[in-house]
Amino acid sequence: MPKINHTMVTEFILLGLTDHPELQPALFVIFLVIYLITVVGNVGMIALIKCEPKLHTPMYFFVSHLSFVDLCYSTNVTPQMLVNFLSQTKTISFVGCFIQFHFFIAFVITDYYMLTVMAYDRYVAICNPLLYSSKMSKKICISLVTAPYVYGFVNGLIQTILMLRLSFCGPNEINHFYCADPPLIVLSCSDTYIKETAMFIVAGSNLTCSLTIILISYIFIFIAILRIRSTESRLKAFSTCGSHLTAVTVFYGTLFCMYLRTPSESSLEQGKIVAVFYIFVSPMLNPLIYGLKNKDVKDAVKKII
Repeated sequence: MPKINHTMVTEFILLGLTDHPELQPALFVIFLVIYLITVVGNVGMIALIKCEPKLHTPMYFFVSHLSFVDLCYSTNVTPQMLVNFLSQTKTISFVGCFIQFHFFIAFVITDYYMLTVMAYDRYVAICNPLLYSSKMSKKICISLVTAPYVYGFVNGLIQTILMLRLSFCGPNEINHFYCADPPLIVLSCSDTYIKETAMFIVAGSNLTCSLTIILISYIFIFIAILRIRSTESRLKAFSTCGSHLTAVTVFYGTLFCMYLRTPSESSLEQGKIVAVFYIFVSPMLNPLIYGLKNKDVKDAVKKII
């Protein structure tokens, strides 16, 4: 039999969060508000850090890049999703789907390691405060943020190439609100073993590796904090760590649920709910978690106002 080329499918249909038409307008308003808060919060955080000299420190340098990454991967999904809420034909072109697929993986993996870099920054600040200036110089900080971008985009490119090698010759309805690995794999009419294996290896290894580094960093951080005699200093250090750990728990917990499961129709329905947390909720909350709970940021906001 002749080999079927995946270009037989020229567009995909995104089924979205629900198939109940009466819920679409309400969902449009809810996710539009969430997206606007995300854009204002993250753009505001980036602008604030850039304009306020007091915030020109390694910690806030990493926070600004985390805000940028959160903004990018949320923007990669949300506009198309909002259009589909009010559209009868919820289609996305074949090329557009795989562009979205590539950038989503690239920015999510970048986010893994941006959180990891921030954990390392806190480790150096608390465990080696006297060496902080030399260990977190401008050159080192630039290298630490460049590596996640490069690594994330290389991973995204590899996963996209592997997905493009699959054939899509039948159903074109993606049971999701964006072009993700599991629902696309379900649609393929060719052998998906290599792609599924690659997905599990890449997702599992990156999640495990980055989370392991974060946990090891925090083990040393907590040991150092417990040695601090001043109660006020200890509480301040715990507060900083608590904010970061909250974000890590939400982000990594939902990603483990999303990717470390065999693709199936039932798991895809659960995956939609899980995806809402790390695509919409996490980027919206991060400016609050990392910025507005910090005295320096509050002072900078008051100064501008």
